[in-house]
Amino acid sequence: MASTILTGPHRAPLSGQSPKGLVVTLHGYGSNGDDLISLAPYWDRLLPDVQFSSPNAPSHVPGFGAMYQWFAIESMDPIHLAKGAREAAPVLEAFLEAEMARFGVTKAQTALVGFSQGTMMALQVGLASQEPYAGILGFSGALVGNPVLASKPPVLLIHGDQDDVVPLAASQMAQQFLSAAGLDARLHVSPRAAHTIAMDGLQLGGAFLARVLNGA
Repeated sequence: MASTILTGPHRAPLSGQSPKGLVVTLHGYGSNGDDLISLAPYWDRLLPDVQFSSPNAPSHVPGFGAMYQWFAIESMDPIHLAKGAREAAPVLEAFLEAEMARFGVTKAQTALVGFSQGTMMALQVGLASQEPYAGILGFSGALVGNPVLASKPPVLLIHGDQDDVVPLAASQMAQQFLSAAGLDARLHVSPRAAHTIAMDGLQLGGAFLARVLNGA
């Protein structure tokens, strides 16, 4: 059964001060918040006043207690993926609103980071927001369905050229679609990288977050 309240690990600002920004990391299918909160130590020196939050997705993968999913993946059919992302969006939106209120930041001070299925959710929710988020960073994911483009935050997509789970073409098509719609959407291809976050992507992602959050 899907939870209506998301929970997961946090990492407070390295500076020890009150947050001036927020990075929310969204894990992939079959993972959990502990996975992506591990990105924070790579980035917090670039973002010393930023709070990191990494929620577990709303439902367990059946039979695997510590593994979560934003929505069930019964197939890679685009219609199925779009429906799943759309139905999972409200609980994520509620979490984001609560986290921003908790830490006293706005959407302009909040960046969304996703991996795989988490990237699908970051794009689903981030692009549909009337008030733009500071930025969206998506690793190894896809833009599913016909997204609502209510705002135009900067987007950086990073994808390995050896990914055999979500093909590189998914990020290529997403970048082309978003650029054609007038967004500052860029794509970096990590050479010889599979369905993972390679070191070059980790470094570029950190630089992107520092830029969109103004070094907060």
